[in-house]
Parts: sequence; structure tokens; C-alpha cells
Amino acid sequence: MMIRHKYCHEGTFTFEAGGSIDNLEVVYHTSPSGYSKDKKVIWLLHALTASSDAEGEWWPALVGPGKLLDTEKFFVICANVLGSACGSSGPAQTNPRTRKPYYLDFPRVTVHDTVVAFDLLREHLGIEKIDMMISTSMGGFMAFDWVAWKPSLFRSIYFIATGARVTPWLTGFNSAMKMALQADPTFKECRSLKGGMYGLKAARTIALLTYRCEEGLFKQEEDSPDVMFADKAGSYYRHQSSKFVSTWDAYSYLYVCDEVDSNNVGRGRGGVEKVLGQIKADCTFVCMSSDELFPPEDMKPWSEMVPGAKFHLVRTPYGHDGFLIETDAIGDILRPGVESLLCGD
Repeated sequence: MMIRHKYCHEGTFTFEAGGSIDNLEVVYHTSPSGYSKDKKVIWLLHALTASSDAEGEWWPALVGPGKLLDTEKFFVICANVLGSACGSSGPAQTNPRTRKPYYLDFPRVTVHDTVVAFDLLREHLGIEKIDMMISTSMGGFMAFDWVAWKPSLFRSIYFIATGARVTPWLTGFNSAMKMALQADPTFKECRSLKGGMYGLKAARTIALLTYRCEEGLFKQEEDSPDVMFADKAGSYYRHQSSKFVSTWDAYSYLYVCDEVDSNNVGRGRGGVEKVLGQIKADCTFVCMSSDELFPPEDMKPWSEMVPGAKFHLVRTPYGHDGFLIETDAIGDILRPGVESLLCGD
């Protein structure tokens, strides 16, 4: 199994939108044997509420000993984004001045903040080259920013179900989720990390609605043909949101939603098209055919802006969640790149 670690950055970390904290922490998982210069590096970038445990939690079909992303043959690493409830610094972390969680006093986090933290971790580990970076969903935001900032660092990059700039459609869903959090009066009290739990359940339900599409989920009929008030889908969402709030807090959820809204690789760099046109790494874009968050009509134009980039469309009825479910198809797309690493190309 991949091993969990925690990196602590000594000194002050300053955030892009203002504010700073001391002793920033980044939780990450790696191959058991650790990094050595003779191993190729595969860096995974995770989605919104995923953890850094790719093997154990969200991509077990692809990551692990003997799997395509073999943790014995490669140095596989995945780090947890800032603001998350999964270990890295964020609003749930204890503020050393108050000895209570930061809550809303934690600095607002941008995509670039997380990328800076990840790069500090990379330097700490002594990694000079990332041979393959595989990014999924929100992880792709970091991939775009990182390659724009450190273009010579990467050999190949896979952008899966993601985008180079947040769309009004995605920002609209984010706004609805934030409104749900703030409508819970216990959220603003900042007395406990259990604050805002009802708001978080509603926000998570909004998110779940965007992860699938009608074909992949909503064709389930009620068990009885004579049901008076349909509730089968509602029961599913109540169950899933209750599971989610057992491991997440509302404050961390607000912060990762803010991070999504900050996604714009062209900010301060002359625009998205200019930035993508300067990428030198070997890039592959993978789109889920029924993805309503990052649909083909958005991802295909991004791919066309990157010189020599390849584009793959995965046919799936599972919407955005296809990148978690269609692992056979995604594995087929990744395999030639992985095999080239084994050959030393």
C-alpha cells in the first residue's frame, strides 16, 4: 500500500489572495520504497474532495503493486490540496494563536497556492523531473498552473475530465453550494467543526447532481408503480450526503469550492490561449462523453491550443464520475505512456 506522510514547511507561507500562516503542512502518499533517482516519477493530482490515497480510496484499479501505475516499479506520489479536510493545512487546522481551528480566519486558497505547496514538497523530496503527471477533475487545475509556472519540469501530462479556466456553469454550481453552507446558522458561529452540517449535506447533494447525468443515474424508477410521492433518488442523496459529512467539515468544503473558482491558468500570464500554446510537455486530454462539468465542447478546444496534444473521448453514461468508473478505458489511454517509462524512453 502507498504510505502516508506529512511535510511541514518551516517558516511563513504567504497566500496569493493575502494572508499567511507558519508551518504549512501537506499530507501526501507515496510508493512504499520512497524516492530514488533511478525511479521514474508519476505524480497524481486528485479531485475536489478526494484524499491523497489514490490506491486505497479513489483509483484502486489503476494504482498499486502489479497495477498499471505500479507502486513498486515507479515512484508514485499524490499530495492533498490545501484547504481540504483530508490532512493538508486548511480551516480545520489548529490556529497556534487561538488553539482552536482557523475556521474562516484561514487565508483564502487559490489553485496557485496549492501548486506552490506541492512544488515545495517536490524540492523537499529532491525530485528534479516529473516523468508523468496524471490529473483528474480539480487536479487538472493544478496541472495547468504547475506546467505554466515550471514548464521544464514535466515530460508528459494527462488532463482527465478537467479545464484550464473555471466556467460560468461550474461557478454557478459553486455559488449554490456556498449559499447552502451559509444558510445554515451554525456555520457562521464557528464554534465547532460540526457547524454547518445541514448546510454541508445540502451542498454535497448539489455537487452529486453534477457528477452524474440522467442516463447514468436517474433512470431508476420507484419500486412501486403506485407510489404517491417519489423519493428513491432523494433517499440515495440523503444517504450519500450523510456519509460525506462523517469525514468532512463545512469550512473545508467552502475553501475547496473557493479554490475551484480561482481556476484561471491565464491570469497574469496573457490569457489561457497564450499559456497553453507555450506548453512543451507531451500532453493528452481525456474527456468523458457525458460529463456536464467538463463537456467535450469545452475540453476539445483546450486540447487544440496545446501544440501536439492528443484528445481522447471516453464513451460513458456516468457523467463526470466516468473518470472514477471507466478505469479500463482510461488505463488503455495511459498504457503507452507508462510502457515508454519502463523502456526508458
